[in-house]
Amino acid sequence: MTSVNHQNSPGDVTVARTSLSRVRNLPVSIEAALRAGGLDGAGAAVSSARPLKGGAQASTWLVRTSGPEQEFIFREFPPGDDAAVREARILRALGGLHGLVPVLLADGVDAISARQWTLTSRLPGAADLLPADRSAWASQLGSALARIHAAPVSHAAGLPSLFGRPEAGASPEALSGQAADPVAAGWESLTSGPFVLCHGDYYSGNTLWDGGTLTGVVDWPCATAGTPGIDIGWCRLDLCLLYDEQIADTFLASYEAAGGITGDPLPWDLWAAARSHRDVETWATSFTDLGRSDLTAAELRRRHTAWTTSLLARTPR
Repeated sequence: MTSVNHQNSPGDVTVARTSLSRVRNLPVSIEAALRAGGLDGAGAAVSSARPLKGGAQASTWLVRTSGPEQEFIFREFPPGDDAAVREARILRALGGLHGLVPVLLADGVDAISARQWTLTSRLPGAADLLPADRSAWASQLGSALARIHAAPVSHAAGLPSLFGRPEAGASPEALSGQAADPVAAGWESLTSGPFVLCHGDYYSGNTLWDGGTLTGVVDWPCATAGTPGIDIGWCRLDLCLLYDEQIADTFLASYEAAGGITGDPLPWDLWAAARSHRDVETWATSFTDLGRSDLTAAELRRRHTAWTTSLLARTPR
């Protein structure tokens, strides 16, 4: 799981436009990005740039400009990582998805560092993993996912399949843990249609909230055409790690009520458990950045084991 916390906080690095490249660790590509997006008018200036916590794959910055006052999200990826290209392609196709998704303003590659980058609109809100009303929160996660899955699957044309990537869960051989064997046994049915547009890393940390309302879904490099269970199982795992199965069921019921494709979630719950078995402890840092310091590596492993055990008890032998 990867995420970016778009929440405002103190500690902005205030810079003059002419000295932008001299600020320590500040990507010099920010100026190029603003130019590419046509956002550097005669009176425009970068007034501040602040790194955002939570992103494991990219360095992410909240950029503020004056003349006029605007806010943007700048993401810079490691050299050789094509995630920026994939994210730019899907964001360009989605066109904001009626306000649910950031709008791509520009993308490119820095000639010096060879780092690829994207510049997008900034959606309102912040990640919220401690909602006041858990049921309403989970319900909105479900209805938002149904909106994504209802988008034309053609938007994912040209993007690599999840099952063709060299990562955990992309093949039976990449699975681990006790859930791996039953998932491998049903692999053919898991990877057959119907296909929809999938986010590919849909979980609470990649959503934004404002006043208890879901305002956006971010972090799109893993988008793909795939079966709905890719996103369903992944989000249900997240909700079980954060809270419990009841919240995961609330999410699923809302997804189905909003027109999402129905079906038995068990095969995809098992897949998510087997996909994450090897790495779940490493998510502790991201959860801490998003306000859940109680989810230590040991606690994540304990909850993951309990969820896997529960799933296996329901699996036909």
